[in-house]
Amino acid sequence: MKSVKAALSPLALFLKGRTLLAGAVALAALAAASPSMAQTPLEALRQYKQRVEWEDKFDQTMQSLQAMQSSSPTLSPETADHIAAAIDQYSRIVQNGGWGTVSGDGKNKLRIGARDGRVVELRHRLMASGDLEQTAGMSDTFDSYVDGGLRRFQMRHGLLPDGVLGEGTLTALNIPADVRLRQLETNLVRLRAMSGFLGDRYVMVNIPAAEIEAVENGRVRSRHTAVVGKIDRQTPILNSKIYELNFNPYWTVPVSIIRKDLIPKMKQDPQYLAKNKIRIFDWKGNELNWQDIDWNTDEATQYRFTQEPGEENSLGSVRINFHNTHQVYLHDTPSKTLFGSDYRFHSSGCVRVQNVRELVTWLLESTTPDWNRSKVDDVIRVGTREDVKLKTQIPLYLTYITAWANSDGVVNFRDDIYNRDGVFGDVPDQGASAVQARL
Repeated sequence: MKSVKAALSPLALFLKGRTLLAGAVALAALAAASPSMAQTPLEALRQYKQRVEWEDKFDQTMQSLQAMQSSSPTLSPETADHIAAAIDQYSRIVQNGGWGTVSGDGKNKLRIGARDGRVVELRHRLMASGDLEQTAGMSDTFDSYVDGGLRRFQMRHGLLPDGVLGEGTLTALNIPADVRLRQLETNLVRLRAMSGFLGDRYVMVNIPAAEIEAVENGRVRSRHTAVVGKIDRQTPILNSKIYELNFNPYWTVPVSIIRKDLIPKMKQDPQYLAKNKIRIFDWKGNELNWQDIDWNTDEATQYRFTQEPGEENSLGSVRINFHNTHQVYLHDTPSKTLFGSDYRFHSSGCVRVQNVRELVTWLLESTTPDWNRSKVDDVIRVGTREDVKLKTQIPLYLTYITAWANSDGVVNFRDDIYNRDGVFGDVPDQGASAVQARL
């Protein structure tokens, strides 16, 4: 059961922090509003029944959202077949005229309890994509059915499932059905190319989803939220093997980051290096002072900048090394608040891993049996510098999948953050720029 629990972690994080609060706030708002809205005893009774119905449906909505999480890997051999089925489904939607749009700019947000003409548009849109049952009616009230349908839509599109119609959700809703169809067709080719045997145990990073899967014997052992490369510092697409773990590592600053980040920061604050425990060395091992460098030039790129291990180290508590020529790796991070956002494209190409200790323990447990979770925790707690070579290297796939489907018919889409799909050319504000609506 551990694997199932881990696979639900992105949703569980949201449920623990927001679900009960959201339900309580929504119901309290309705209760507060009812005295002024209830003009007659009949109206008061109707609203009372409505609130009870919404409360009863709330837990059912959460259970339905949890059921959307699949333990099948994204790169499963069956995924291509599921995408093919989704293509048939979306082809029919396109042939029937697609789906309508929801008006507004998303700044005037809608949530449960609202009454607005746009709710009818939202119902039509959610019904067209199968997120809302056809029997849910066409009321202009944002009820629990619309709330559940919108949360389902948000989960399928990598959005925070808060049940709120805001800018990011509105942007995703208004992408035409024919564009989504072309996105499925593009990704079918990618998935078929990756549908062979990938290994009994492997790690997959889906860059557009900013998500990691640890896969064992054809099932997802755990899923991890990730932070991946910025649009102008992209995480590379490649196949490799994980061969080593560095606990409490030093960080040697790449030349690209020295040029793009470190030099500008030093111009703004000459104490930046000292504050972040970064030391300067020449390539003979001699240490320099920051005053020895002309920060108005690229002279700094000629030296080695090393950050000491510790809480503020950019790599966090552990680095996961794999063979590549891009100087990138998977690693922990001190900036864990970024994992709570649905826009997670902030790195300089490396992949930051949420709950990295679970992934590290899994990497070690069958390849290096003398390591377990307790030992991992102890090494990190003590701060011991330790490098561990895996006795068996584990395949790693950095992939670019923006649309996929599972055996339950759930079709997922993600923003084409690096503009690799080539299907958004005639759609304004899509591709890489679409994600800005989430900020």
